[in-house]
Amino acid sequence: MKFFLDTADIAEIEEAASWGVLAGVTTNPTLYSRIGGRLADFPEHIRRIAEVCSGPVSAEAVGLDRESIVNEGLALAGIAENVVVKIPTMPEGLAATRALALRGVKVNMTLCFTVPQALLAARSGAAYVSPFVGRFDDISEDGVAHLADIVEALSNYDFEHQVEVIAASIRSANHVTQAALMGADIATVPFSVLKNLVRHPLTDRGLDAFLADWEKVKGA
Repeated sequence: MKFFLDTADIAEIEEAASWGVLAGVTTNPTLYSRIGGRLADFPEHIRRIAEVCSGPVSAEAVGLDRESIVNEGLALAGIAENVVVKIPTMPEGLAATRALALRGVKVNMTLCFTVPQALLAARSGAAYVSPFVGRFDDISEDGVAHLADIVEALSNYDFEHQVEVIAASIRSANHVTQAALMGADIATVPFSVLKNLVRHPLTDRGLDAFLADWEKVKGA
């Protein structure tokens, strides 16, 4: 499984990259607003992220009709070679995805919740399909089960291009574990979740014991 960071925070991206585990970045308007981003600075901000992370960097188009989405998508893709255009799952989004794919622009179809949506996204030309896990949990449904259905369904068919499943809206290490066990290609996680992936109480306990014993050695 590859790890993408779900953030617009440059400092978080730089730290994750220093671990050697960062394969990509996903952003959206909400994440950009959280860091106090301004519209005029958005292209430059995406360019900086694309410099820090050599993998795919998803930047979202906000238009609602296919022409607007295509125009935004071409502009976003022009920022850097590794920029992927993020488009919501909707009819106009499918049409825009097809148009962009025919121009060689990679698309990450987001806000995907069902098997039919994922299949349509893949057939339209999306390079990435992003099923949301945590938002199902928010309405007392099993997001992991929905993700498993999508992974299995897409694996049943051959597409004209490579389609990777990004497990999105990840809230916990358990979400990542379950996504990995079912064969999701990618997990995109907030930095807080990424830090939790490397933590375990037994690891902490073992480290404390080693350090305490080493102090005894030094004292002797």
